[in-house]
Amino acid sequence: MALNGTGGNRIGSETRDRVLAAAAELGYRPNTVARGLRTRRTHMLGFVGDNVATTPFAGQMIRGAHDAAREAGFLLLMVDTTGDPDETGEAIAALQERQIDGILLATMYHQVIDVPAEIKSTPVVLLDSRTADGSVTSVVPDERGGALGVLAELAAAGHRRIGHVTTAEDVEARHIRLTTWREHVTAYGLDADELFAESPEGRTHGGYDAAMRLLRRPERPTAIFCFNDRMAMGVYRAAAELGLSIPGDLSVVSYDDQELIAPELAPGLTSAALPHYEMGSWAAKELLRRLDEPDAEPVQHLMPCPIARRDSVAPA
Repeated sequence: MALNGTGGNRIGSETRDRVLAAAAELGYRPNTVARGLRTRRTHMLGFVGDNVATTPFAGQMIRGAHDAAREAGFLLLMVDTTGDPDETGEAIAALQERQIDGILLATMYHQVIDVPAEIKSTPVVLLDSRTADGSVTSVVPDERGGALGVLAELAAAGHRRIGHVTTAEDVEARHIRLTTWREHVTAYGLDADELFAESPEGRTHGGYDAAMRLLRRPERPTAIFCFNDRMAMGVYRAAAELGLSIPGDLSVVSYDDQELIAPELAPGLTSAALPHYEMGSWAAKELLRRLDEPDAEPVQHLMPCPIARRDSVAPA
């Protein structure tokens, strides 16, 4: 009872301390299999991701989930898939065969998904994704809040003609960030279409191509809101080729706050940070809570995206 903390007041604190000290000296560790038979839990959680482990910044989701699980005495078992439905189903089945207590189903970017049928018999929390009907507990970034945050940085500096450089890819983040920007500039009576440019992919060359088109227009924007930091790198290159200084001639803000990009650009890029660690931690804690409250209603949680302020914004 002293070793598993179930003795309550029947065991004095001095006795418990002596027992624990002796156990530590002998290298004793509780038998998790025996504990599982007693509690009907394996104290293992599954983490199924679609290429999450290979994403440069989303690895923080894994770390957040791992830390929360470890703090609660749970082991996190991870399987990374390509996103293929069959492979995902096989991963879920393999974890269920090992009697895991619950599953975190993670995606490498914010999206709306259909939950695999195989998972419905197991407690689950969606990480960086959600269902269209909100029937499954999930956590995603507050895309709108982050976009409003960086746009507010520009507005506070007096910018009204704010352009938007984005990807044409059909992803949830693109739609939310674009809609938020469009609402912002039209509120000033501006034509959003004149301040908008997109490229097929949200990468550096896409940002460059879109920025060159945008900055060559007769009435160019005084600031640009980029879909992500990689596109912002392309905007920086385009501005340099056109002889525009950042932030003197052009202010730039972005999204993602990638540690190998945003702080390394010159000047440093103001960017809305994706809270991957916080989402991973919240998802694991919520999954653990739902193990104790299996009848709890589904929750759709928006995780705030803090603004990392640097030197890419100047007065209009």
